[in-house]
Amino acid sequence: MDFPSFVSEREAGALPAGFLAGAVSAGLKGEDIPDVGVLVCTSPGVTSAARFCDSGVLAAPVLLCQQECDLAAIRAVVANSGNANAATGELGMTQARLVQVGAANALGVDPSEVAVASTGVIGVQLPGERIVDSLSGVGATLDAHNADQFAAAIKTTDTLDKHAALSVELPSGTVNLSAQCKGAGMISPHFATMLCFVETDAAISAERADMLLGASVERSFNRISVDGQLSTNDTAVVIASGASGIEIAPDSEDERHFAQALDALLLQLAILMVKDGEGAARVGRIQVTGGDEQATEAVARAIANSPLVKTALHGGDPNWGRIAQAIGATLRGTAPLEFNIKLEGIQVCRAGAAIDFDRAALVRAVQRDEVRYEVNLPGTGSVAEYFFSDLSHGYVTINAEYTT
Repeated sequence: MDFPSFVSEREAGALPAGFLAGAVSAGLKGEDIPDVGVLVCTSPGVTSAARFCDSGVLAAPVLLCQQECDLAAIRAVVANSGNANAATGELGMTQARLVQVGAANALGVDPSEVAVASTGVIGVQLPGERIVDSLSGVGATLDAHNADQFAAAIKTTDTLDKHAALSVELPSGTVNLSAQCKGAGMISPHFATMLCFVETDAAISAERADMLLGASVERSFNRISVDGQLSTNDTAVVIASGASGIEIAPDSEDERHFAQALDALLLQLAILMVKDGEGAARVGRIQVTGGDEQATEAVARAIANSPLVKTALHGGDPNWGRIAQAIGATLRGTAPLEFNIKLEGIQVCRAGAAIDFDRAALVRAVQRDEVRYEVNLPGTGSVAEYFFSDLSHGYVTINAEYTT
């Protein structure tokens, strides 16, 4: 993907000024395998914001953060993999609190400043005491260049470490952004199944950080699909240390540049999640234009989530009828609908009907690692774009054997 001209990439493991990260093992994924990541902001003027999924079955760490954290002043994060602490009842809440207080004690901060996050198997009690015991040694691992270790510790079925760091030239000076996330399965548009933690050394109010994070999540993690399944644990947190001395004023040119950089950072990680989808071999990119916003969004989501479209993508099968089916199932009662479809720039359908095209060229085109689909609906003025992975035999194998 392309970054704005004022954005450049930094060493991926580097954190902005005012941050330290590390990882320890609590034995959740096996002996001596890092499975607890810790992030802490050491600057006094910290501000933050957070977003969570809206599932009817929310994991204990999500509920704890919503109910007991000061979401405008989160200073530290402790995130474990290997156990989701979801559907665990009041005992799960107790264990989440235990981890939160244990991390606060280890880091010398207030518990309300510690966000907790978990990912892994649902319906298994979290061994909070083991995590707290492991945190006794976390201080020795904390470093300003350990973002990669933090990212590795929060992986579940991920095969890629998902972290990135950017330098952003604002009109008022240079600030830095970094982020670490995880996610490979149970990924659906509507706040994708993931944990994501963003750090910046810019100074920004909690209110503006909340606004910018919400907008960026909508343009990135809400635009991807692996399997159309909503998680119980989705969490995104942004923390600003202010250590750069560059203050981002509301509605300023600085804020506009910063927002574009944040969008680019999160979209980069979101696409990595699609690329790393469980068993995935190809990435699909669907752009729907025309119609109204509600129709384009709904059609793009339907195509991105369609198992028929996903399996065709996996097999390199130019079966555009599956896209037509997803359009029709979404816009019921609109027949005869005059829609257009292109695959890799080759038009296969015009005004709702098949047209002649070079089938051999189309077959070659859909063998690529990334395949672009375009749908045009009647009307003008609206655009929706989503990224999605294929659906493979590997996905079935991974999830058939997930807890065995």
